[in-house]
Amino acid sequence: MALSYKARRRWSLVILLLGLPAYIAAVWWVLSLFDERPGLLIELAVYIVLGILWALPFKFVFKGVGQADPDVAQGADTETKKAEDQ
Repeated sequence: MALSYKARRRWSLVILLLGLPAYIAAVWWVLSLFDERPGLLIELAVYIVLGILWALPFKFVFKGVGQADPDVAQGADTETKKAEDQ
């Protein structure tokens, strides 16, 4: 089932507001498993791996969200811009 543009925008906001803190907590927990602070490269690898694992399932939601709404016709955009300019 494909999500509409508006639904993808809303879900992306929910995912960022709830998922990003969950990602931060997961990284914090994984790094707390080490007895002492790991080296810079290991810590960086943990951030990168968990960041990719966090984002992959939501790729379809975030795809194209930053672009203009494809559901709106081009003619309607032009008329709106003309009305704003006047």
